[in-house]
Amino acid sequence: MKQKGFTLVEVMISLFIGGLVLGGVMFTYIGMKVTTKDTMTIGELQESGRLAINIMQRDIEQVGFWGTYYDDSFTAMNTTTLATPTNDCFEGLNNGSFPDLASTSNFRTLYAKTANGADELSCINNSLIGTDILQVKFLQGDQLTVQAGNNETQDSQNYFVAEQEQARFVRGIVDPASLSVNATVWPYSHHTYYISEQTYQVNNKSLTVPALMRNRLVNDEVRAETIMEGVENMRFVFGLDTTNDSRVDTYRSIENMTPSNWENRKGILTVQVFLLIRALQPDAGLSIKNQKYILGEDANNRELTFTDNFRRTVFTTTIRFNNIGSNLWSI
Repeated sequence: MKQKGFTLVEVMISLFIGGLVLGGVMFTYIGMKVTTKDTMTIGELQESGRLAINIMQRDIEQVGFWGTYYDDSFTAMNTTTLATPTNDCFEGLNNGSFPDLASTSNFRTLYAKTANGADELSCINNSLIGTDILQVKFLQGDQLTVQAGNNETQDSQNYFVAEQEQARFVRGIVDPASLSVNATVWPYSHHTYYISEQTYQVNNKSLTVPALMRNRLVNDEVRAETIMEGVENMRFVFGLDTTNDSRVDTYRSIENMTPSNWENRKGILTVQVFLLIRALQPDAGLSIKNQKYILGEDANNRELTFTDNFRRTVFTTTIRFNNIGSNLWSI
């Protein structure tokens, strides 16, 4: 019986068509893989930026709130303070974790500067030059219950006891018997945000990434902790009320802020926050023609240019100080 098969021409045509189909499938797969990688990287940048801003915003919005303490300043007549903690963050007059009652300057609950070196504020030894540092002191969370049988204060924590015209900074479990009828107790915090570089070991290789750091008052010392990897630069611009009408009439970058600006807790109403977020690892296949990023729209804006293969994006927001200016916490 005579059998028929494929001719050489038919086999060649079949192979050619099969190659085209396979090539199309491979091209689509590679394209989807690249697209998925880009989408994941962009998603990580978005998430890092949002979380970093949200964490700082919660702290910033609390500045100026002092519970049921209604006086306008902290003095030797109305305040009991604590000793300076180990590794405290401070610069200038009356700018430590607790009020300096011997100082003639107001207690600074808000302060910022641009890092000129690795060592800053007597508590930072690894800040990135050219990035901003923010220092805030505030009452955190809700009023605590302090009574016999239900005492929410804890050992080694710092608290603020507000008694209308008297204030006390205390540490440890608060004795209910020491409180007056009108006293309220609040967790007290001192946080300093800055940018540093952190090195990790990944697959036996060293990976150095920029990170948002925070120095935090814990017990009787200030400790450093990593908040968010990928934050490469940070800048602040403050909205001031210089005409005492509780409205922002001028914006000032850190280099234009004066000591009196920092000490006048009624004068700073808003802060613009600019964050430059960077991917943790470079993408060799990424080609970005314009790698110029601008932090701010004022005359002193910070312009940054790069020639590497890291994907970046800029986040910005304006945060209002809820308890300053016309909203100043008072009776």
